[in-house]
Amino acid sequence: MSARVVVAEDEAIVRLDLREILEEEGFEVVGETGRGDEALQLIRDLEPDLAILDIKMPGLDGLSVARQVAPERKTAVLVLTAFSQRSAIEEARDAGAMAYLIKPFQRSELVPAVHVALARFREDQNISQSSQSDGAVDETKRLTDQAKAILMDKYGKSETEAIDFLAKDTEQEIRSAAQAVIDGTANV
Repeated sequence: MSARVVVAEDEAIVRLDLREILEEEGFEVVGETGRGDEALQLIRDLEPDLAILDIKMPGLDGLSVARQVAPERKTAVLVLTAFSQRSAIEEARDAGAMAYLIKPFQRSELVPAVHVALARFREDQNISQSSQSDGAVDETKRLTDQAKAILMDKYGKSETEAIDFLAKDTEQEIRSAAQAVIDGTANV
């Protein structure tokens, strides 16, 4: 099943490029707009897997949309920005973005960013489902971050592959999979 995407970008030509690339890569663009307030409504109405949000849009900026969407934990957010300053990237992360992409972008940058956003979102959902208390969430997050680092450094996996490995078995809690990687007992 392909991921369902809402695209919110105020520049029509960029929005068209996004739609074309996403559809060619097998994603389903279920909604698009050039306004942030409309993006928020589309996301709530359509419940896509991913929302691609430009930071600067009329009506409501992309970070404001992300801040409202992220806590609902229904849709992954990828932020588009023309700014590469660390502060802009940190602000996007703090708003709940799972990934960001600096404009102008290439297909070779967009597709991995989409996969990273979706994988990180899946990881967060798995952690939330497998953890009951805040302490357990923090511990699970610490374990998965450590296991991801091992999978990437020792086994040469990409971040997306590492996340997929940890979340591959819905019967096995992600925490147990992470601990097995750390202990060296996982079948990588």
